[in-house]
Amino acid sequence: MSPRALVYGDIDLNLLDGSAIWLQSVTQALARAGCAVTLLLKAPVRTSRLIAPLLAEPGITVRSPHREQLLDGVAGSMPVAVAASLLARLDAAGPYDLLVLRGRKVTAAVASGGTFDGRLWAYLTDVPQSVPGLSADAADELTSIASSARYLLCQTEELRCFLEGSIPQACGKCVLLPPMLADVTMTRGGEAAGAPLRLVYTGKFAPRWNTLEMTGLPALLSARGTAAELHMVGDKIHDDPPGYRERMRAALDTEGVTWHGGQSREDAMRIAASCDIGLSWRHPELDASLELSTKVLEFGALGLPVILNRTPAHEVLLGADYPLFAGSQDDVASTAAAVAADPALFRLAAERTARAAEQYTMDRAAQRLRRYLAGAVPARRGAAHISADPGAGPISDKATGKLRVAVAGHDLKFFRALLDYLRLQPDLEVRVDQWTALGKHDPSVSRELAAWADVVICEWCGPNAVWYSRHKRRGSRLLIRLHRFELTSPYPAQVKISAVDQVVCVSKHYARLCRERIGWPEAKVVTIPNALDVAQLDRPKLAGARFHLGMIGIVPSRKRLDLALDVLAELRRGDDRYLLFIKSGMPWEHWWVWQHQAERDHFNDALRRAQRSAALRGSVVFDDAGPDVPAWLRRVGFVLSTSDDESFHVAPAEGMASRAVPVLRHWPGAETIYDMRWIHRGPADMAASIASLSGDAAWRDAGEVAHRQATDRFALKRVCESWRRLLTTDLEPAVPGPLLELLGSH
Repeated sequence: MSPRALVYGDIDLNLLDGSAIWLQSVTQALARAGCAVTLLLKAPVRTSRLIAPLLAEPGITVRSPHREQLLDGVAGSMPVAVAASLLARLDAAGPYDLLVLRGRKVTAAVASGGTFDGRLWAYLTDVPQSVPGLSADAADELTSIASSARYLLCQTEELRCFLEGSIPQACGKCVLLPPMLADVTMTRGGEAAGAPLRLVYTGKFAPRWNTLEMTGLPALLSARGTAAELHMVGDKIHDDPPGYRERMRAALDTEGVTWHGGQSREDAMRIAASCDIGLSWRHPELDASLELSTKVLEFGALGLPVILNRTPAHEVLLGADYPLFAGSQDDVASTAAAVAADPALFRLAAERTARAAEQYTMDRAAQRLRRYLAGAVPARRGAAHISADPGAGPISDKATGKLRVAVAGHDLKFFRALLDYLRLQPDLEVRVDQWTALGKHDPSVSRELAAWADVVICEWCGPNAVWYSRHKRRGSRLLIRLHRFELTSPYPAQVKISAVDQVVCVSKHYARLCRERIGWPEAKVVTIPNALDVAQLDRPKLAGARFHLGMIGIVPSRKRLDLALDVLAELRRGDDRYLLFIKSGMPWEHWWVWQHQAERDHFNDALRRAQRSAALRGSVVFDDAGPDVPAWLRRVGFVLSTSDDESFHVAPAEGMASRAVPVLRHWPGAETIYDMRWIHRGPADMAASIASLSGDAAWRDAGEVAHRQATDRFALKRVCESWRRLLTTDLEPAVPGPLLELLGSH
C-alpha cells in the first residue's frame, strides 16, 4: 500500500510564479516517489494550466474545496485558519502518512493544532534568513514548527545550516529538497541571422525582482547598437509599494517588450526556448538569500545562458568565473551586448547553466523523497507472526502478530534514532518507560510494561536495568546497553545477570572491561557500535576547511585540551593558517567538574595558554555546545581525539562521516573501533600526520577513505539492523574465551 501524502501550499495555482511551480513539482515528485498524493487547492479554479498536468498523472488527486462545497462563506482564497481546520478534517476522514506544507503562517497554524505532529513536512522559504532578522517571535514560531515537524524541507544547504544554528529543535530534522525541474523535452532553437537578441523573464513581477527595470533593457541595448526584444511571462503583479502594479503594467507595453501573460509551465518553457538569454537579475537586497531560483535552472535545462547577480550561492552553482554576472541595469545591458557579439562567450555560459541544471531533475527529487519516506513512514507489509514457547523466548501479540518491545531509561538521547527505527518496523509494537531521573520512575508503569513486553531494552545499565532484571516476565527477553559511567558505578553488580539475555557495549574494549571487572558470562556480552546518521553529516566542506582542526567536547580534563593545543602549536610552526575550532560547553558550566581543584587548574592553564601564547593567540575559536554538529563540521578538515580514555568517542566518527580526517591519540581500545591509520602515539605524531596531507587532493582522498569507513561501520541503517536481529536472536560474544585467560593477559 502506497504512503498517503496530503499537500497544501498557501499559494494560488491560478497565478504563475516560482511558488506555484514548486507546488506542482513537489506533487509530481511525491507521486513519482510512490505516494498516493492528494493536493488541496487554496483558491477556486479559474484556469487549469498548472492543474491539468496533475490531473493527467496516476496517483494524484486534486481537491477543490470550493467546487466540493467544503467551505462555508469562503468565496475566494482560503484564510489560514480555515485551511488548517480543513486539513485536519480531511485527515480525520482518512489519516495521511505525511502532510507537506508551504507557507509559514499556515504551517505555524497547523503546528499549533498538533493534529499532524510527527507527520508534518514543512517547506520553509518565507522565513528570516539572517540572525538580525530572526526576532524572538519568529524564533518561537519556528521552534513550534520544528517541534511538530518530522522534516523541515530546505532548498539549500545554507538555509539548512542557518535553521540548525538558530533553532535547536530543527537539528536532525532539516533535510534538503532543492528545486525540481520538469522533464524538459525541448531546447533552445538556433538564432536567425540578423534577428534581434531575445531576452526572457518568467515569474512574478515584483520590485526586488527588478522586473520594472528589465523593461528598459531593449532601449539600453539599442543605444549600444544591439537590437533586442524582451519577452516576459507571468500574470502575478505585486502592488507593494502602492502604485507599483500600475507602473509595472504600463511598462509591459513598452516598445521592444512582449508580455505573454500567464502560461502553463510547458508553454512558458517553450517561449523561453525560443529566446537567447534568460534573466534572473535581482535587487542587491536579495544577494544574501539562502534560496536558489528555479528559473535559473529551467533556463539552463533549455540551453540558455542566464544573466544574474554575483552571489556566493551563484558562484558555487556556476563557478566564480561565470561570465554573465551583473549588478546594475547598465551591467545587464553591457553583458547582454557582449554575449550577443561573442559566440564563444555565449557557449561557455550556456554550458555552465546546462551543467548546473543536470543536478535538479524530477527523478533526482523523487529518489531523494523515497529516502525520506523510508525514514518517516512505517512500511506496510504483512507482519510475520513471531511466536515461541513462553518458556523459551519472546512471544508476540496473538491478535496482531507484532513483537512487543519496551524501551526503558532516564535519558534516551543516544537511543533516539534507534527508537525511531524500531517504531517504523511493521512487525513491532514499541512503548517507552521514560524514567524521570536515573533512579526515579513510576513502578506501576514499569510493572505494566514488564508484563506486556516480549522484549525489554534498558538504555544505560543503571537502576532501570537492576529493576527490570528483578521483574522480568518468564518468556520475555531482556537487553541492556552499557555506556561508560556505569562500569565505575555500583549498578552492574546489582543486576540479576541470569535474567539478562545480552548486554550491549559500544566497543570490544569496553566489552572486555565488562567481563574483567564484573565477571559476566562470555555469551552475555556483545558489541554493537554507536550509530551515525551519515546522510545528515555528509555535507560540502567550506573553503579553508583543510586548515581547520575540530574538537567536540573538552570537558572533563581527561579530554586533554592541553594536548590539542600542542598539536595546533606544532602545526602553526610550519603554517600559521591552521586554526582549532572547539564546540563544547565550558567546564564551569558543569558543577561536578568545576568543584575539583585539579579540573580548574587544568582548564585555567590551557585557556591562559590559548590566550597568551604567541604561537596560539587568535588561532583557537570556541563555539557553543549544541546539536548543530553537522553544520559546524562543514568548516572542519580534521577532528582531534586527544583523550586519556573513551568508551567509543563519537566525535571522530562524526568527522569521518562529514569527510573530515580523524586524528586520534592512542587511548585504550581506540584500535578496536578505528583504523590504525588514524591512530598516533602523541601530539607530535598527530601533527605530523596532519601536515603530511598538505595538498588539497591528498586531504580529500583521506577524507573519502574515512567517509567510507564510517558508512561501513557506523551507518544508522547497519547499526539498526543489528539491533533488529538482537530482539529475537543472541549475537556472537564480543570477547570470546574463558574469563581466567582474559584476566591473566592483563
